[in-house]
Amino acid sequence: MELTFEELRDKAHALPLKPGVYIMQNAKSQVIYVGKAKALKNRVSQYFQDPARHNEKTRAMVGQIDHFDVIVVQSEFEALVLECSLIKRHMPRYNILLKDSKGYPYIRLPLQEEYPRFSLVSKPEDDGARYFGPYGGRKISQDMINALRTALRLPSCRRKFPKDIGKERPCLNFHMGTCDGYCRPEMEQSQYQRSIGQAVRLLEGRLDVVLRELTAEMEQAAEALSFEKAAQIRDRIRDLQVLSTRQKAVAGALADTDVVGYYRGAAKSCFVVLHYTGGELAAKDWELLSVPMEEDQGETVTALTAQYYAGRGQLPRQILLPIEVEGREELAQMLTESAGHRVEVLVPQRGGKVELVHLAQENAEEEVRRATTAEERRSKLTEALGNLLGLEQAPHRIEAFDISNTGNADIVAAMTVHVDGRPLKRDYRHFKLKGLSHADDYASMRQVVERRFRRYLDEDERFASLPDLLLMDGGAGQVAMAEEAMAELGLRVPVFGMVKDNRHRTRALVDSSGRELGLQQNQGLFAMVGRIQEETHRCAIEFHRKQQQGHMRGSALDDIPGIGPAKKAALLKTFKSIKAIRAATEEQLAQVVGRKVALAVKEKLTGE
Repeated sequence: MELTFEELRDKAHALPLKPGVYIMQNAKSQVIYVGKAKALKNRVSQYFQDPARHNEKTRAMVGQIDHFDVIVVQSEFEALVLECSLIKRHMPRYNILLKDSKGYPYIRLPLQEEYPRFSLVSKPEDDGARYFGPYGGRKISQDMINALRTALRLPSCRRKFPKDIGKERPCLNFHMGTCDGYCRPEMEQSQYQRSIGQAVRLLEGRLDVVLRELTAEMEQAAEALSFEKAAQIRDRIRDLQVLSTRQKAVAGALADTDVVGYYRGAAKSCFVVLHYTGGELAAKDWELLSVPMEEDQGETVTALTAQYYAGRGQLPRQILLPIEVEGREELAQMLTESAGHRVEVLVPQRGGKVELVHLAQENAEEEVRRATTAEERRSKLTEALGNLLGLEQAPHRIEAFDISNTGNADIVAAMTVHVDGRPLKRDYRHFKLKGLSHADDYASMRQVVERRFRRYLDEDERFASLPDLLLMDGGAGQVAMAEEAMAELGLRVPVFGMVKDNRHRTRALVDSSGRELGLQQNQGLFAMVGRIQEETHRCAIEFHRKQQQGHMRGSALDDIPGIGPAKKAALLKTFKSIKAIRAATEEQLAQVVGRKVALAVKEKLTGE
């Protein structure tokens, strides 16, 4: 039974003044938020006070609460552990969450396979593979895998061994000297296994063994007067020495000290962990987050730190936090029990450790600055577009349409989607136009818009989102057709056409009455709308070409006397489309296929 706001408040006031965890749920009994409290009554009651005291996100969460449960525990430590467990289990919508992929990755090598390859995984499994790590960050770990492949000349292509051996010529990696070309039949599997064995010894830290092996090979090659081979081995030795230094930097999971940084920006926040080994910075791990619901940064830092280290295989001896947090001792106790050794959680006040914390904070702020600059720029551009077009609000979702055809055949359309100025490729759609006996851009545009919005009315999941703005590749005629198609369906979305100048750049937007709105005054807006038009045109052309390739025999050039596959290909290569061939003069055609055939082409395509 749904509780009223007053009933929820009364229930909160009746809670005990004991530590515990509270679980907010919506009307579908879905967990939407999990929190811990030193005193349940005080903490939970805060949610049901004057809504004006809350930020927007908290008000949205409270508005969805149908009921809540609490679990009373003996201590703040138990509350912290339980909170982490419940958050990982339910992944509540309104909790600030770190992705599971972040943290300490492992390098996986399935040695039981004939040709094992490296991959990066979040945690080891009991699958017979060899695992190395955990390491300090995913990007730097992937860079090390790439360097390991290059140094030992191991393949990085998508070919499957031994299935693909000898099927194709070696790829560019072999010719560039970054792979020994194991796709060649003359390469023995034993050589691959030898290189993999060297890789394993490198990951185990046994560089000296590998260097002795390669030095012996180099000396043998030199004695046999194989100087080119000896030089290749010498270069490999040099690469491995560089790789060894990189591997030490990657081993951030074994760091002595981790330094946490956190910065809350206007649109995003960032959580950073710097890993130090032996007093030297070894790796950096970070994640951008939407602005969290919690306004208390101490609470946020505690939650993020607990999530970050939960379930990690190895933890540092010391973690430095940027601000004092409530429950720091409980956090240290939880991490100590997880690590199997003492983990100190400190908030430095002076000395060199304070400088480390400042560096982590600067890194967090820099990531937020870089991420939000582009976002804010796009927001201003969409706002400017809305103002230019007289819309009530900035267009969040923009859908653009273009038609492509070859003569009267293969008439297709493309729909691209841009959300907040960025392409959303998973929502792109293509259409094959139906029932048109000849090319008609107006009829084509009317049909594609009608089909798109009929799918919306039929509740087709692939067309479920209603756009804020439609942009047509064309002028007032195409806009009018789109408006008529929507009017018949009882829908109304603002529509404008994208008009190009004589240099094929989008110079203006036009409505159905022919009124043009210039874009040149705002170079950013000019560029954004131009990118949308070019992207839509590209998608339409690519889809059109796929249709042509699928049934080339159905070309309008078929059955013309003197036109065979070679001349057909020559015409399409020269003029690009049937439309351009039809528009070409007899003299232009004759330069490609000769005078007699040119006359036949003109007669077939134009009736002249």
